[in-house]
Amino acid sequence: MLRGPLLLRSDEQSQQRQRSTYDQRLFELGSDHDWLHADPWRILRIQSEFVTGFDALANLPEAVTVFGSARVTPDNPWYQKGMHLGRSLADAGYAVVTGGGPGLMEAPNRGASEAGGLSVGLGIELPFEQKLNQWVDLGLNFRYFFARKTMFLKYSEAFVCLPGGFGTLDELFEVLCMVQTGKVTDFPIVLLGVEFWDGLVRWVKERLVSEGMISPEDPDLFLLTDSVEEAVDHILIRRGKS
Repeated sequence: MLRGPLLLRSDEQSQQRQRSTYDQRLFELGSDHDWLHADPWRILRIQSEFVTGFDALANLPEAVTVFGSARVTPDNPWYQKGMHLGRSLADAGYAVVTGGGPGLMEAPNRGASEAGGLSVGLGIELPFEQKLNQWVDLGLNFRYFFARKTMFLKYSEAFVCLPGGFGTLDELFEVLCMVQTGKVTDFPIVLLGVEFWDGLVRWVKERLVSEGMISPEDPDLFLLTDSVEEAVDHILIRRGKS
């Protein structure tokens, strides 16, 4: 008896006629769809996110990813700084990639779009509602953080971190870890906002370096600055474009 690719030798049990086929059970209304949440199906869903991402971004021009908080409103000075950054990156010939949400993701997308550059948003499915912002020209929405992170790393030449919370810190240290361990190219990494980031930077130097948790040269993996112009120049110089 054949059951899909499976051959079962005849015995008393297998000789009993099947009541339905796989296709019939699949198309039946009211059938059990718990398999949609099973691990084998989840693996295919994960695979599809990678395939979709690679297909959508394969022809992406040189790009810089900007991380930042979703909670910053347009009347916040950091929103204006984010727009300035997006415009400056677009003027330098880069596509601007963000997490696609509001706040300090929307601001760089908006700045890049208004400057005539390519604005890319890689969103994520969250328990609370979050949609891609209106300034995204090319957008993808992911179920899985790790698939989304792969797209940031694979298609970006540099990373800029605006102020943010746990998500931004997660993305920052993911990039730092990948660069430090040589898993990816030594991409330029910029922390924009001296007052905001200074406490973290001092802790990295005073605790992690002094206690031997990281190498003395590891803090050189990133630039801390308040200047959008210095941030963009740093990226251009490190990428051999200036």
